[in-house]
Amino acid sequence: MCFSATASFSAGIILTVISAVAIKKVQHPSQTMFAMIPLIFAIQQFAEGFLWLSIPDEKWSYLQTDITYFYLIIAQIIWPIWVPLSILMLEKEQTRKQIQKILVGIGILVSVYLTYCLFNFNIRSEIDCYHIAYIQTYPETFRIMGGFLYIVATILPPFFSHIRRMWWLGVLVLVSYVITSIFYESYLVSVWCFFASVISVSVYLIMSEIRMSHREDIFREKSARTLLKNEL
Repeated sequence: MCFSATASFSAGIILTVISAVAIKKVQHPSQTMFAMIPLIFAIQQFAEGFLWLSIPDEKWSYLQTDITYFYLIIAQIIWPIWVPLSILMLEKEQTRKQIQKILVGIGILVSVYLTYCLFNFNIRSEIDCYHIAYIQTYPETFRIMGGFLYIVATILPPFFSHIRRMWWLGVLVLVSYVITSIFYESYLVSVWCFFASVISVSVYLIMSEIRMSHREDIFREKSARTLLKNEL
């Protein structure tokens, strides 16, 4: 994230609160993964907060490598699978489910490849111009196609959901990615994750809609049963 350790820790605290509120709205286990998105972003922001402390301070320097790997595991291995899978678990329509399954498959492929890269090529983190830069010596041949597939796995799923407000999440994350790519290309991993974590506030609104929809389904089911009894 940009700015400082204080900013990262503050974002982490706010996201933890948002996640707690979102998780309280869970009505079914299938909703849990989606409701936990702000919490995982919170963990990521806390990790980067400690990274801000470890890079310039020798007392914390022994943590730098481990935290760098931890942050990138979330950003590059967990997210490509978590996002499409969490939305797939919410899906009720069969056609949309098939599309979401394809996106989950793409996410798994991206995650497997980035796992290989993460543990077979050199990486490091450094502070540069009030940002944290993650230096990764991954094969150049994968950068364009891999980046495209990562976007497909993490941004497209909301657009294929039956939930009305879910597309908000896709649009906001896509816009944040474009802005980050244009103005913060050298710090894409860090800055985009920060923008996306802030945008995950929309997860709370979506969970509110899911809860309301669930209540409406229960009401309609009870009404149908009552009507059937009266007819009998």
